[in-house]
Amino acid sequence: MLARVFLTRVIEPGDEIGGRWLGAFGPSEVARRLREGGPPLPGVSEARWTGLRERAVRADPRRDLAVARDAGVRFVAPGNSEWPAQLDDLGDARPTGLWVRGRPSLRMWALRSVAVVGARACTEYGAHMAGTLAAGLAERGWVVVSGGAYGVDGAAHRGALGAGGATVAVLACGVDRPYPRGHTELIGRIAEQGLVVGELPPGDHPTPSRFILRNRVIAALTRGTVVVEAAYRSGSLVTARAAQRLGRFTMGVPGPATSGLSAGVHELLRGEAALVTDAAEVVELVGEIGELAPVRRGPVLPRDLLEPGARRVLAALPARGAPHPREIARGAQTTEDETIARLYELRALGYVERHGDGWKLTRQAMMSVRGGRASR
Repeated sequence: MLARVFLTRVIEPGDEIGGRWLGAFGPSEVARRLREGGPPLPGVSEARWTGLRERAVRADPRRDLAVARDAGVRFVAPGNSEWPAQLDDLGDARPTGLWVRGRPSLRMWALRSVAVVGARACTEYGAHMAGTLAAGLAERGWVVVSGGAYGVDGAAHRGALGAGGATVAVLACGVDRPYPRGHTELIGRIAEQGLVVGELPPGDHPTPSRFILRNRVIAALTRGTVVVEAAYRSGSLVTARAAQRLGRFTMGVPGPATSGLSAGVHELLRGEAALVTDAAEVVELVGEIGELAPVRRGPVLPRDLLEPGARRVLAALPARGAPHPREIARGAQTTEDETIARLYELRALGYVERHGDGWKLTRQAMMSVRGGRASR
């Protein structure tokens, strides 16, 4: 494990060349070669090897472990009982290890988790949808995973926490150094009630590339990714596309067609992403067989409860006039006797009234029929 702790200080997250070294030589040998020097390992130039060697000289894994221990942080490596096996799907881009802050088991929580990500500069609608989705997922026993950032990420974490549920923040920096600074209190609360996870050792700082590479961990760790508001150029779309490559479910929450902050989500929805509007629809996709969202339908009107024959006769009556049962029968495509029987049934229910030899709709029926036609 000490070799892997050392390598988190030397090799950048998501470095596939470094991942190939680990697969070919093992962490101890890679760490030894970086410490002692010699010819470069395969796939890197002399200049890059020199840069890695300079990092290696400054790395002190025992100090990192001591600092982590003081901050309540542990190191989880591949092969450890807490390691989430789904991260192995990243292949050579798999994390060297993860620094974890919080009491629960990362492996157990990741088994039933969903990522909720989106725009940092989100709208009130985006924040509302993220918080509501996360709360609904938490209430259903799902772990909400996000990146701890402003906007949608923060709303998702707060929604899960507010529902008394579980949430995981995956950071692009050392987990002992909350980022952004404005979320120090939120990330501290996540660490108390949930988990804060990152690939970088204690004290390390975020960079633009580290944010992008962090997103692959969010995608791999979870069963599916929901995007709530994202412009065409958005790190959230990087997470969604990583999820698609890994065979995870990809979902999007639609927004106004005129909103640039929803344009990236709509582009996803035009592809293979599924449209979702609430937690039940998310769970229907990522959950077990039988975890179905409720069937959505409009209100049941009194005429919906009529027998099919009676509905056909009612529909055949014009809005004006009082036609003879023979004419009504032609419109309903039935016999005159059947039509007369249905008309008396409808009269008892208040839908029609007799005028001499003809029949006409009552005021109640006129409103019902108009409403039904409008809904169609």
